[in-house]
Amino acid sequence: MLRILYFAHDLADPAVRRRVLTLQAGDAKVTLAGFRRGEKTGVPINGVTPIELGVTEDARFAQRVGAIAVARLRLERALQGVAKPDLIIARNLEMLAIAQKAVSVFGGDVPIVYECLDIHRLLLRKDWVGRAMRTVEARLGRNARLLVTSSPAFVENYFRPLSGIAAPVLLLENKVLELDDDDSSVPEPRCPAAGDPWRIGWFGALRCRKSLDLLSSFSRAMGGKVEIIIRGRPTYAELKDFDSFMRGQPFMSFRGAYRNPEDLGEIYSEVQFCWAIDFFEEGLNSAWLLPNRVYEGCRYGAVPIAIKGTETARFIAGKRIGLTLEDASIASLVELFSAIDRQSYADHFDRIARLGAGQWTFGRGDCQALVHRLAKVAGTPQPSGRPRALAEAATMEIDCHDR
Repeated sequence: MLRILYFAHDLADPAVRRRVLTLQAGDAKVTLAGFRRGEKTGVPINGVTPIELGVTEDARFAQRVGAIAVARLRLERALQGVAKPDLIIARNLEMLAIAQKAVSVFGGDVPIVYECLDIHRLLLRKDWVGRAMRTVEARLGRNARLLVTSSPAFVENYFRPLSGIAAPVLLLENKVLELDDDDSSVPEPRCPAAGDPWRIGWFGALRCRKSLDLLSSFSRAMGGKVEIIIRGRPTYAELKDFDSFMRGQPFMSFRGAYRNPEDLGEIYSEVQFCWAIDFFEEGLNSAWLLPNRVYEGCRYGAVPIAIKGTETARFIAGKRIGLTLEDASIASLVELFSAIDRQSYADHFDRIARLGAGQWTFGRGDCQALVHRLAKVAGTPQPSGRPRALAEAATMEIDCHDR
């Protein structure tokens, strides 16, 4: 059984929980360690109790650097009793610094996998700060055996032209973790009853002020013909007035956090459309990512809404599904939804349904094949059995320096 030490930047992040479940489903033994964000505590994940390395705060880069330095000093004590892993996975740049220290704690010969699913804006600056950050990343990642990322646009726009990371790249899309391989059902279309509004779901990590303001103004402009349902975890460092703002919204509602993947079918069944737009780092990371909600929405029959010029828009256009806004304006949204009726919605839904559930899911066989790939990186004996190959749409390996 492959032994993996997984370092996470935020132990309460639902994406960290999904990754631990994915690795366990692939027959790996996982030890989880990382930071707690503010008051959010890490909880046991399927029998794995996280090792807390300290506390970090959203949008406080200097504080996080200090927390990393302290954690490195105390790491040997924190990892007492942890068996030497076959492989270390570092999620995001800050955890790569911790992973490098952990290698020395365990004797200097544990391979590292760098998992980078967001490109921080500091890495993209064109001044000395950006150059310094990229130099740090290159030095910390110089011995990484594999780079895992979730969008081809990250490779094309950052890792290939700017990053100094030389490791092979594994593209691992943000598909829905679905361990019951027998569940391939596709939901039924859900037109609203006469007089009821169309509903757009904005689910997941809630950090985009521009999306919040735009959806609020749009829902008011539609006079109740479109309702916005919001679920997930607000990032209060970016949305400081989120709670008071939501109390004043006549056509928007916040319905709290949810379990992922367990609650996805239920929450998406309440909406017809999925807000797959993020302006948090507009023109940079937000234009390049392929967010979880694209895969989640399509898996459960919610028509995705993207904006022109982004990787998400390119992705859904390639599959001939979804709706694309010309620009981020109330007028553009009003025009788009003024053309939506029961028949056009049914047509959009049918195009997604015809692709099948497997386009959007990561099953148990995929988990086993992923761990099989990681075992090759670690140089350990292959997992027992012959796991089926990862679906081409789920992962592919890219030569990061292939021009």
